[in-house]
Amino acid sequence: MSRKAINFIGESDAIRAIRDLLPVVAASSSTVLITGESGTGKEIVARSLHDLSHRANANFVPINCAAIPKDLIESELFGHRKGAFTGAVTDRVGRFELAHNGSIFLDEIGDLPLELQVKLLRVLQERVIDPVGGTKPVPIDVRVIAATHRDLEAEIAAGRFREDLYYRLNVLPLNTPPLRERANDVPLLLQFFAKHHAGASEKPITFAPDFSYAMQAYAWPGNVRELSNLIDRFSTLFAGQCLELKDFSKSLLPKGMLAYKALADSGELPQMEMALAAGAFPDGPTSGGLFDELSEEDEDRDEAEPNQVEQMTFMSQALPVLPPEGLSLKHRLAEIERDLIAQALSRTNGNVSQTARILNVQRTTLIEKIQKFGLREGS
Repeated sequence: MSRKAINFIGESDAIRAIRDLLPVVAASSSTVLITGESGTGKEIVARSLHDLSHRANANFVPINCAAIPKDLIESELFGHRKGAFTGAVTDRVGRFELAHNGSIFLDEIGDLPLELQVKLLRVLQERVIDPVGGTKPVPIDVRVIAATHRDLEAEIAAGRFREDLYYRLNVLPLNTPPLRERANDVPLLLQFFAKHHAGASEKPITFAPDFSYAMQAYAWPGNVRELSNLIDRFSTLFAGQCLELKDFSKSLLPKGMLAYKALADSGELPQMEMALAAGAFPDGPTSGGLFDELSEEDEDRDEAEPNQVEQMTFMSQALPVLPPEGLSLKHRLAEIERDLIAQALSRTNGNVSQTARILNVQRTTLIEKIQKFGLREGS
């Protein structure tokens, strides 16, 4: 299967929308700006636009603007003439000329130096390039597709990106959604990558219910690229096996998946799967369900304001006497919080679900605190 097929596996609304929009955008020669987090498949979208366009028989030329040294990128983009600088012993054709009558993909356009942004603006306006050391411009016919994971409007406000270039690039905008926003596509992607990474003589790996649920509930900060790499790891180490999360080594799992493993180890994850299957959580595991991940904003708020456990602490205990030398309020609250969680776990015989209800906290928040304080569910 081709690379472009990987990104379009899934039946979520976001993927359907991209599928529907691609032929329309491909039919135009206008500049495209693809935005989205790293690993969401921006280059695959760009290749698909080229393959669906009337330029498909010409070159598709990608270049990563962040990967080329600042003093070489002008020559890479526009080429140079013999003798233009030390080491220029012959003429060099740049990427724009290589893409003549085809498409050029400028990945990570937000990292392009400001002085090159001015020259790119001229290319978009006049459809000519100026090779380094050249004496006359070279006309080109190229479809420009740019991509970035950066917020270019914020970059403009910070003075790192030209506003006029942004409007020249952002003629036809496309956005690739993060995997956490299309969690229902994860099972299909797991099947695909398990087959994709299986050895020639091996059966694809499979996943037990607890592992499948955790994979769907995980936030995937690295998106489809992270998922592919993880399945590649598992396929290499456990070829042809059925993987169970409760028996899996923590060292082989992403840090963000350890909370789900803790639930699997305690035997609660299958119960939640059955509840999900019965329709108790119609929005799915990543949409307001039991596995809500704490965002950075939530974590910052936890540092600044008392959380629910801390509020219970102040209601249930008298204010301690402040020693003359003072104390660490954060550490004191953590000690009280740890004690309350340990008492709640003991009262429920280690049942995380009941403990979370007693303490009125999210399950994943409770699991993180159990791990943080070194407690066990049976404490």
